[in-house]
Amino acid sequence: MSTTTYIGYYFTVQPLQPATEILIAQLGYAGFESFVETQEGVTAYLQKQDWQPNILEDIQILNSNEFKITHTFEEIAQTNWNAEWEKNFNPIVVDNVCAVRAPFHASFNTKYDIVIEPKMSFGTGHHETTHMMIQHILKNDFKGKSVLDMGCGTGVLAILAELKGATPIDAVDYDNWCYLNSLENVERNNCKHITVIEGDASVLGKNTYDVIIANINRNILMQDMATYISCLNKNGMLFLSGFYAEDIPMIQNECEKHLLKFEEKLERNNWVSIKFLN
Repeated sequence: MSTTTYIGYYFTVQPLQPATEILIAQLGYAGFESFVETQEGVTAYLQKQDWQPNILEDIQILNSNEFKITHTFEEIAQTNWNAEWEKNFNPIVVDNVCAVRAPFHASFNTKYDIVIEPKMSFGTGHHETTHMMIQHILKNDFKGKSVLDMGCGTGVLAILAELKGATPIDAVDYDNWCYLNSLENVERNNCKHITVIEGDASVLGKNTYDVIIANINRNILMQDMATYISCLNKNGMLFLSGFYAEDIPMIQNECEKHLLKFEEKLERNNWVSIKFLN
């Protein structure tokens, strides 16, 4: 069984805003996967296999005279991750309808109550992209629809899709840690219609879906867009996130090239999520 090791960067930022938001955006482009905003600044994580000594070379805000930003970094021991999340993971409620919480949080008695043990996986609902994807799922009809959750992370979006009546559901992630975490969370939420698959877009084959959810970084979206669209049934819905407002023309152009129709955009703190129709 393969495992994934992460590098954690701990940034101290003065003043916090707007520097923290800009820093997160630039780190996202550099390949960092997940972020935790702290009272001092931000903690950012990326896979060790993606790390290189000059990883911060193109982070322009680090050279700005307007802000004072310092950092340290270390390799993250996987066994310490649960304790870190228990310290930092607060429950959230989206649109007063869907709660995402850890097992050690009390229930909010919302219509949809999702229990997630996030470990190192991305997708607790706290990040803007996951939050917007949850909003999309809440607003749209999933009953009886086949769904692909691409880059499933914790499995939270696939779990919500099942709670909304979707079946069957494939939840796919290339990261072994996410794969194992999604398996645990699917079982924890008593889901019966989700198949968790370890792999990238190449595992999709000739499978087709009524709904495809892809919350992944821009470069992978652009690389695999044709594959996703080839798997989307006629009149199907495609929900995309993991990129910024300035990336919309590039993403939209690629989708429209494949005859998809732009339907709706959500935006939070310059992150965006878009719905397309086939």
